[in-house]
Amino acid sequence: MAGPGIADTIRIATFHSELERDGPGRLLKAILSREDPQVLAVRDVVAAVAPDILLLQGVDYDHGLVALRALRDTLAQDGGPLYPHLFARRPNTGMATRLDMDGDGRLGRARDRQGYGEFSGQGGMALLSRFPIVKPAAQDFSGLLWKEMPGALLPKVEGRPFPSARAQAAQRLSSVGHWVVPIAHPAGRLHLLAFHAGPAVFDGPEDRNGRRNHDEILFWQHFLNGAFGTPPAVRFAVIGHANLDPVDGAGRKTAIRALLDDPRLQDPRPARQGPAPDDPGQGGDPRRDTVFWPDPGPGALRVSYILPSADWKVLESGVYWPADDTPGAQAAKAASRHRPVWVDLVARTD
Repeated sequence: MAGPGIADTIRIATFHSELERDGPGRLLKAILSREDPQVLAVRDVVAAVAPDILLLQGVDYDHGLVALRALRDTLAQDGGPLYPHLFARRPNTGMATRLDMDGDGRLGRARDRQGYGEFSGQGGMALLSRFPIVKPAAQDFSGLLWKEMPGALLPKVEGRPFPSARAQAAQRLSSVGHWVVPIAHPAGRLHLLAFHAGPAVFDGPEDRNGRRNHDEILFWQHFLNGAFGTPPAVRFAVIGHANLDPVDGAGRKTAIRALLDDPRLQDPRPARQGPAPDDPGQGGDPRRDTVFWPDPGPGALRVSYILPSADWKVLESGVYWPADDTPGAQAAKAASRHRPVWVDLVARTD
């Protein structure tokens, strides 16, 4: 798909696969078994979307990327997409702090880690690409302390830092991670501004999680403003899991709405094909939802995003959510409660 002054189409996608397991090494074991139903369903979903570049959330991290390589090989089975280039960094999930980070008076629990996790690396994120990843130029902001964010919304209770001054001094901003990853595309280098924010709920009246989620999303506007170095000027995209709907559900909406309205970005407003079930309790367009959390969860919400920079030409976009009576529906349900979001882009060369 090319024309005068236009490079070949590139499809990028993000997918919260929910492949994380409850112990280290168990995801690799599931992949190598070649019969784990969820792994096989994720394979089928990725094959149906067939992105050139894929950001996965919910993938357990190990130092040698052994599980990720095994997953890459599984995705390539039966003519699936080939991803010779991989990128993952240690996430904040499960990273020990030796502090009470949630104020419950206990130590060493999943909520006391830099990001929620039963073990180090649980539920990380990973990038798979057909094109070379310029790893030496990649930036990892996952170690940025929350207090170092301009205007950080750090929680307080009765005027005191919550849960403690020591905890706030050690708390990182990222629940999982924030990366800026350059890709060597034939039309020119592109940058993916990849992230996975934590949930805006599951806390108390101090709204610790809601405040942190807000600032994790707001980080990208500060980054584009030059607060953390020189940002890319062209051919970039914010991509990942914001864990927040701009209209429905709980959470502080200001940051996600500001990101969607930022003139340096464009919102392709990806949607599923065909109608979506009506929900009288929701105010947003249900076709744009990317997840369904059943009762007692909040239902269907838009929480995953791809926001290309304004200089890209968006050809198509979508949420891969097959209707129940169509091929692919069973695999989509078996893979994850979330659905992949994809965008087709071309970069003008004139």
